[in-house]
Amino acid sequence: MSLFDTHRALLQGALDALATRGYWSPFPEMASPKVYGETAQADGQAAVQALLGKDYPLEQPGEVGRVATEQSPYGVDIGVRYPECEPEALIASARAAERPWAQLGRKGRFGVLLEALTRIHKRSHEIAHAVMLTTGQGPMMAFQAGGPHAQDRALEAIAYAWKALADVPEQALWEKPQGKNPPLAMQKHFETVGRGVALVIGCATFPTWNTYPGLFAALATGNPVIVKPHPNAVLPAAISVSILREVLTEQGLDANLVQLALSEDPAHTQQLARDPAVASIDFTGSNEFGRWLGDNARQARLYAEMAGVNTVIVESTDQYAAMLRNLAFTLSLYSGQMCTTTQNILVPKDGIQTDEGHKSFEQVGQDLAAAVDKLLSDPRVVTAVLGAISAPQTVERIREASGKGRVLLASRAVDHPDYPGARMHTPVLVALTQQDAAIYGRECFGPVSFVVATDSADAALEVAASTLREQGALTLGVYSTDRAWLDRAVQLARNARVALSINLTQGVYVNQSAAFSDYHATGGNPAANASYTTLAFVADRFVVVQRREHVAAPPAA
Repeated sequence: MSLFDTHRALLQGALDALATRGYWSPFPEMASPKVYGETAQADGQAAVQALLGKDYPLEQPGEVGRVATEQSPYGVDIGVRYPECEPEALIASARAAERPWAQLGRKGRFGVLLEALTRIHKRSHEIAHAVMLTTGQGPMMAFQAGGPHAQDRALEAIAYAWKALADVPEQALWEKPQGKNPPLAMQKHFETVGRGVALVIGCATFPTWNTYPGLFAALATGNPVIVKPHPNAVLPAAISVSILREVLTEQGLDANLVQLALSEDPAHTQQLARDPAVASIDFTGSNEFGRWLGDNARQARLYAEMAGVNTVIVESTDQYAAMLRNLAFTLSLYSGQMCTTTQNILVPKDGIQTDEGHKSFEQVGQDLAAAVDKLLSDPRVVTAVLGAISAPQTVERIREASGKGRVLLASRAVDHPDYPGARMHTPVLVALTQQDAAIYGRECFGPVSFVVATDSADAALEVAASTLREQGALTLGVYSTDRAWLDRAVQLARNARVALSINLTQGVYVNQSAAFSDYHATGGNPAANASYTTLAFVADRFVVVQRREHVAAPPAA
């Protein structure tokens, strides 16, 4: 049985899910021993421990040395040494692997990718531990976001690629009537061809969740891929690349179809990005480098998810306590180091109506601070929810934000019982006024949130619209019992092209996105031009090359 036939049901399940947009996942998100095996977690952690401080087992063309770049937010000495390869060698090897991959055909390619993805899934605990140590995510988030949820996004990209390619027939007999004369007849052949080398640049906080969509979309549409992970989150990407190369080798294909690029010199990435052979770039990260890519790598199509300012507006609520609990978890999860985490919470300066009566702006701020403090008062919860701070610069932003307004909740350092060197800090909440746009109108990445007193609920809509227009965002949340006001919020979200969450009070949070259902980063504003969950994300990664020739017209019926 071919690999495609082996995994046909998995692909069909994904295609069905895309059509219905309901809940579906083939990869269980709970790290249960009954699902993954009694020793799976221990085996995965042991596999990662065996790699620390050693040369990573990966051989690629053009190696000039080994580099170790990762500094764990948990204080663990990672010390894995990865190959540093000449950009020219990586490009040449990728181009050499492209044609055999294309000749494999659509079913052949998809069979290989689905097989690789299922093997990645089997090593979820290993990848999760690598994600945790390199990014600072808590254990459960590292497993879910680094494992099954990332795999969902890979499968989603594969399914969209199948849909796009399936619209192109392999051949057609073209006949044009010529009156009394025989018809003109041509045999036409249509071949889908990748655009060229794809460069996938990873981020420090979600090295699989943000990397897999571009990686698998590019491969599925016929392109070789060079994966450039963030220097501080290499190991999860390296394991994923190794699994893909393993499957390619088993199938008699060139493993250099997928390569890892790493260097301590930023010029290395810049050289790759500007190479004429690089036809597409996937990037998640800072506005500064995103703009550099747009300005300097003009030969490539750029799919970028960059910084923005996510906002929640509180107009009124009929579930005040539940709203506060939901917001507290939203602000605390992974120390606010998610591209979807709320930064600005806009509240009318005259307060809001709730099921507990009128609440002043001051009371809302105090109650939200108390909700965050209560959530993080249990040591077991605080380490699981917060995780560790990925970069020292984020700690400095916490300190700076504390001096920019009236502090509602001060940040405090937290000790981790298992990792004494962990860099952990609780969120800081700062009260501002509508006039402080110079502060809240720009991104402050990390566990920093501003509770902003706006002149009115309608003024909050205007503030949100202005911020979205200037800075972009991936998420917008609103709380209101006024349907007319909510209609205006819906119109705002439509105009700003941003995902809107309304009255979240249960176990769904504004910073969470479900594969196969939610449309995450659909390309409508400056922060979200990746279009990660649309057909356009894959359809632009290949072209159709046709050939045609005259043939004898078939005899008339």
